[in-house]
Amino acid sequence: MTDRLDMQQTRDMFLYVADQFETNKPFLTEIDSAIGDGDHGIGMSVGFANAGKIVKEKEFQTVNEMFHQIGMAMIGSMGGASGVIFGTMFMGGAKNAAPFAAFDLEAVTHLFGGSLQAIKDRGKAQLGDKTMVDALEPAIASLQESLRQSKTLLDGLREAEASAKAGMEKTKEYIAKFGRAKSLGERALGHQDAGATSVWIIFKSMREWVEGIHE
Repeated sequence: MTDRLDMQQTRDMFLYVADQFETNKPFLTEIDSAIGDGDHGIGMSVGFANAGKIVKEKEFQTVNEMFHQIGMAMIGSMGGASGVIFGTMFMGGAKNAAPFAAFDLEAVTHLFGGSLQAIKDRGKAQLGDKTMVDALEPAIASLQESLRQSKTLLDGLREAEASAKAGMEKTKEYIAKFGRAKSLGERALGHQDAGATSVWIIFKSMREWVEGIHE
């Protein structure tokens, strides 16, 4: 069983993630149209498509370098708050973490874990504010617990995906504190947050790709 992805495998996994955002563009647009501006699906698709081009063209020595370039590409092509926040999801932890020459449970835990605080500092969102933090923070906590228990990469991603999904579902119970949905007040209840949904798609896609190489 492969528990560490080399740089080529990491590239292939990310390109799969990027493809999933093109596939899920209508789904994300529908979710965002209910309480947001309706452009989240398009923005995420554009951001990941642009990041995918960078990943295909460049050679990377570390996962940190790849994540940094992914984040830069997303910020540069998406614009708006989503571009900054999802760009920070990839860049925030890559800057200060020790270099990772392979993608394993330790790498994903530290790289995304380091970005969580950067996102909260930048956007000021906390758990319960109906944002992507509601999916990302539980996913990171799950990864950290899996790492403490020395679980496999696949098991760690499975549990992180489940935690992200549970966090995403809980956003239906929250009144939004940010964005257009903030103005809706209680009318936003019953609708899930698009950003939290994108976080779930990222973890789901990584799990699917890693699971695929184990079949």
